[in-house]
Amino acid sequence: MQSENKKLAYILRRSKRARRMRLAVYCDGSVVVTTPAWLRQSIVEKFLVDKKQWIIKKINFFQGMDRKPVRIFSDEDFLKYKDEVLALVLNQINEFNKNYGFSFNRISIRNQKTRWGSCSKKGNLNINYKILFLPQRHRDYIIVHELCHLGEFNHSRKFWSLVEKTLPDYLQIRRDLRNHEMLYKR
Repeated sequence: MQSENKKLAYILRRSKRARRMRLAVYCDGSVVVTTPAWLRQSIVEKFLVDKKQWIIKKINFFQGMDRKPVRIFSDEDFLKYKDEVLALVLNQINEFNKNYGFSFNRISIRNQKTRWGSCSKKGNLNINYKILFLPQRHRDYIIVHELCHLGEFNHSRKFWSLVEKTLPDYLQIRRDLRNHEMLYKR
């Protein structure tokens, strides 16, 4: 992709599981585009041209950051910490659920690359084991966020009111978490 006399390199990943295009700029300056397998290259190129300013802004942001070490995780880490995280998450969900009284089916600890957590319509809560390495308030936010999806399976005002019931400063925590995410190569 050409950008103001400078060529921006990117990695294109095609996925059979992807339902939409995803663009990520990482702290090392790499740009990764993940697309459904069937998506035409011309659409990818147009998308990148449309997002050019955002990409450049992100790359410049990362270049201007203090070089903090980035934690890289392995499959061995997942196996080592999975049970500890499950115990922590179960304890926190039971504590926070006193505010809500939601019922859930099962809790799974996962090794996800792009999500901190998710909630299925069947009432299954999935939490990324890497929350163990986050500050407590970020962990609480992720757990409360997924728990509240049991009551409201969207991100409507009603959903955010549920989150706010337990975490009145959730907006600030959410902003802090986004900044903190840069220190983790998931």
